Amino acid sequence: MKNQTFRSKVGWVFGWAWIVFAAWNTWDLIAHGSMPSALIAGAVLGVITLVVFLLALRPAIVAEQGGVRVRNPLRNAYVPWNAVGDVHVTHSIIIEAGHTTIRCWTPQATARERARATARAGRTAKTQQTMTPGERAAAEAVAGRTHADFVAQQLSDMSQTRSGDSTGETAVTWSPSALAAVAATVVLVVVTVILA
Repeated sequence: MKNQTFRSKVGWVFGWAWIVFAAWNTWDLIAHGSMPSALIAGAVLGVITLVVFLLALRPAIVAEQGGVRVRNPLRNAYVPWNAVGDVHVTHSIIIEAGHTTIRCWTPQATARERARATARAGRTAKTQQTMTPGERAAAEAVAGRTHADFVAQQLSDMSQTRSGDSTGETAVTWSPSALAAVAATVVLVVVTVILA
């Protein structure tokens, strides 16, 4: 079965746009820059790229065959399907797994998105008289729900239907890729301070 990934689409697009921008500027600094200003600009690009990677590109919820994997900025969490308890949404998705509570970085339900969903539910209620039964059922299914609400419902449903396929144990660990990115950026900044 194919893994299903849930994340902020806006963050993902912004993150890759920044990566392209940073790569172009890095090439320009290497080709046309002069020391030490090119090194300082490169360090600034590196720090901003680290922040974009950690906050926009890395966070995701991955529904795997045996469980759900949550990638937050610096940590990874894995919960097998049979250990998933309550999944609910405050401003973020929260997965309860026994004594472990995992707060997912993305997708989040912002106040603006929540207000739009509520307004959409009000408009749907007013126009239901003119809808066919199929349109009415579809409108009721999404009325008042945000993307985070939809993802939380999907995870709850998967935990019930896939509990027999569960593998592994609940674990929350530091992310090697995130820590490596932080370390590389720190080295770049230190080298810049020493040489500039």
